[in-house]
Amino acid sequence: MPLLVMKFGGTSVADLARIENAAKKVQAEVERGYDVIVIVSAMSGKTNELVGWVEQTSKLYDAREYDAVVSSGENVTAGLMALRLQEMGIPARSWQGWQVPINTTSAHGAARFVSIPRDNIDAKFREGFKVAVVAGFQGLSPEGRITTLGRGGSDTTAVAFAAAFGAERCDIYTDVDGVYTTDPRISPKARKLDKIAFEEMLELASLGAKVLQTRSVELAMRYKVRLRVVSSFEEVTDNSGTLVCDEDEIMESKVVSGVAYSRDEAKMTLLKVEDRPGVAAAIFGALADAGVNVDMIVQNISELDNPDDKRAHTDMTFSLPTNQVDRAKKAIEEAAAAGKFAFSSLVTDTDVAKVSVVGIGMRSQVGVAARMFAALAAENVNIKVITTSEIKISVLIDRKYMELAVQALHDAFELDKA
Repeated sequence: MPLLVMKFGGTSVADLARIENAAKKVQAEVERGYDVIVIVSAMSGKTNELVGWVEQTSKLYDAREYDAVVSSGENVTAGLMALRLQEMGIPARSWQGWQVPINTTSAHGAARFVSIPRDNIDAKFREGFKVAVVAGFQGLSPEGRITTLGRGGSDTTAVAFAAAFGAERCDIYTDVDGVYTTDPRISPKARKLDKIAFEEMLELASLGAKVLQTRSVELAMRYKVRLRVVSSFEEVTDNSGTLVCDEDEIMESKVVSGVAYSRDEAKMTLLKVEDRPGVAAAIFGALADAGVNVDMIVQNISELDNPDDKRAHTDMTFSLPTNQVDRAKKAIEEAAAAGKFAFSSLVTDTDVAKVSVVGIGMRSQVGVAARMFAALAAENVNIKVITTSEIKISVLIDRKYMELAVQALHDAFELDKA
């Protein structure tokens, strides 16, 4: 039988009524002739509640026990979904991660997949079961302990199962009806995309689009798993949602497919760093060791206050999440105190935002950057930092201009038009 993977997020299974609604969507696919693997998240808000209980019980908690507690939310949903399907006359069985088993690394709270053997679930399909309901977000370590995959892990679970079982498609059911050219809350002109390439979706996800988790898109791109983002709260047809697929499936791509933004950005600049081999490695090695997630990096020659000083100096600017600024300052100061590098001062700006345009059409089109910068200039938006890749251009700007910039770029690239 053809096989389909269907994933339901927390809002889609928030209560018993929504679980029943999700079960009806599974029933529709079974009636169309599919065997179905359903991946479920915990009910909306449940994971946060469980995390809160752990933190109240133990400030310096054992990560293995944290995973044991936090993974239980998905187990409850899986059992309830299987029961609901059984009541509808559909042969279904629930599966926890250790029962499949979903083999992962031992990195509790951030485990990675190692393998997903098919034998146990395939055996149930051969017995006549039509649906396997699998608890997302969790797995089994080599030591036999429950692991969790980190936030958004149920998306990644769904894609991993689609790859392991050769599914025809992986449908991600969520509270939005697809992937849009930008956030509709910022631009009323935002348009739902029928298709988007893996690379574009990966960039948008990493730049702040919340529709799909970044790791799930990476996995889908690697194994060519066709993803479809659809709404749990609307009737689903063959043309519903947005298909995330290989570039070859898209006949003609627009130069820019979407505008993404990240509000919680900060910019840090080390002034007058000695310009010598190894200094960048020392700076960013210290930040990496401290767990700081550095994004945009710009280096330029520093102006010298004393013309007689012939030593070369450089200014090093980088962006990072605002909630990691204090950690970054501490790491830099400790590394400098240890003599790994020297600088004159550290300047921090926590009132910036990142705005990006993304599109595989950029590969074959010139003038995209000029068009972007002209649109921002027309709105008197000053650019602080610029970075580019083959299919992306990102800028840091003052946060107060973020929404204006998103709207201006959406209009400039005519993303409201198909």
